[in-house]
Amino acid sequence: MIEGKTTGLKASQIQALERIYRRKISADELITSELARYLCELSFEIQRQVGVVIDRSGTIQYVIVGDDREIVIPDLSRFSLGRSGLRGLRCVHTHLKQEPLSRDDLTDLELLRLDSMAAIGVRDDGLPGNFEYAHLLPTKKKAQLETVTLRDFYRLDLDFGAFIQALDQEMERLADETVVLDDGRERALLISVGQGSRRQVEDSLDELEELARTADLAVIDRMIQRPRQINPRFLVGEGKLREIVISALQQRATLLVFDQELTPTQIRSISTITEMKVIDRSQLILDIFARRAQSRDGKVQVELAQLKYILPRLRGKGTAMSRLMGGIGGRGPGETKLEIDQRRTRDKIRRLEKQLDSLGRGRMQRRQKRIRAGVPIVSIVGYTNAGKSTLLNALTQSEVLTEDLLFATLDTATRRLRFPMDREVIITDTVGFIRDLPPSLLGAFKATLEELEDADLLLHLVDLSNPRFDEQITAVDKILDELELGRRQRLLVFNKIDKVPPEDLPHLCRRYQAVAVSAYDRKTFSALLEEMQRRFWPEEDLLTGASCKLDIN
Repeated sequence: MIEGKTTGLKASQIQALERIYRRKISADELITSELARYLCELSFEIQRQVGVVIDRSGTIQYVIVGDDREIVIPDLSRFSLGRSGLRGLRCVHTHLKQEPLSRDDLTDLELLRLDSMAAIGVRDDGLPGNFEYAHLLPTKKKAQLETVTLRDFYRLDLDFGAFIQALDQEMERLADETVVLDDGRERALLISVGQGSRRQVEDSLDELEELARTADLAVIDRMIQRPRQINPRFLVGEGKLREIVISALQQRATLLVFDQELTPTQIRSISTITEMKVIDRSQLILDIFARRAQSRDGKVQVELAQLKYILPRLRGKGTAMSRLMGGIGGRGPGETKLEIDQRRTRDKIRRLEKQLDSLGRGRMQRRQKRIRAGVPIVSIVGYTNAGKSTLLNALTQSEVLTEDLLFATLDTATRRLRFPMDREVIITDTVGFIRDLPPSLLGAFKATLEELEDADLLLHLVDLSNPRFDEQITAVDKILDELELGRRQRLLVFNKIDKVPPEDLPHLCRRYQAVAVSAYDRKTFSALLEEMQRRFWPEEDLLTGASCKLDIN
């Protein structure tokens, strides 16, 4: 196949390119002397660089015509990477001024994972001059190259077949030692681009890693860039993006996960230079939602959120979209609809919104029934993985699913909590919050958060063992304000007190006006229960009875 800038060439020159394409060389030679001379003579005649891409059998897959400075290698995605991480292709091209391999040549070698990149210098008489070739080195660290330079092409003495076999085996051995997983999980490289402090970026990336763990991803590496200016096209700088792609290819990553929300244009731009899927924080959270939503409400909300997320990304479909299909970022009830056209997507969104409204009327009736019963309603809110479901289970002796994962709970759980003198409250568990939650995701679980509108008291549960617990408090308060629940009566509850120094606890409780519990130890619930009783039934003295009735001792 002939690729590149053939405009302006004579018919005889086109025919010469076609003859090159039909050639086959020995698999043991990097390039034959005859083919090298033929390339140089043609390159000298047309005053353009000419190159060939050859597979390991010696078959020429592409003949490429460039300009006087460079060639552009075509899309090689149909040639998959081997277990060693090499693509099984080598590129040999001419340099009109006998210049060495360029930075772009070496970048192509790294990015495309070629067996070798070589340049033949064209002498003033049109014959082969100097010769330079480079290849990747087997290493567990950052990709390294070896370059060999010969002053005369005809001094090339290399059994390429034996050389590439040995290189391939060594790179495969290193890959088996360092990166190969047999558990079927996708391998993710996490990337954060931020202009905040180093600590803020690291904290956010730590949280992204926890999200990846919840989504059952194997995180192989993390990369951070703190640029002075954000690149509007790639988010990261182009040099950094090349470094990311090279590192991802070397470590066999299948997925790039950005901590920041990417625009549709950024996803398309990044996808054009990598064969990996590219997703952002929002899409990762949507995947977690799709995995964990159990109720009919939750499944409809997930599908609706997925379609709203994907709608602006349907423009300019192609590799950027096809790489999103299936697996992480393409899971759930709506996964078969991710490539439908915009009109059908909008129609589906309208149908889902009507379905959600219908489900919402049923929820409204149940809520009104509880309100008419005059039973106080308590909703447990807080940052994801703060222990809300564990506390609900301990208070009500129920068995709501609990896991040490972010967003373990997505569907509302409602239980009754009984107090002495036939008093009781309805207590609900809600989806956890997370910092910088995109509005689209907040809207996705509006039905779950509707429970908060009827709550007489919000128990704001905080993981006191988290070193950034104060920032998590701020993040939750911000979301409650966005939900217009900022004036709702709240009680701050510190959880996981068994993981903090006991001498710090009284000071922290006074400072934040909080009560302290350990959700795993019912003996610590007295202060919480007494405060709840004081707020709901201040006229009655029930303080001593609650502990006995709930048998927390």
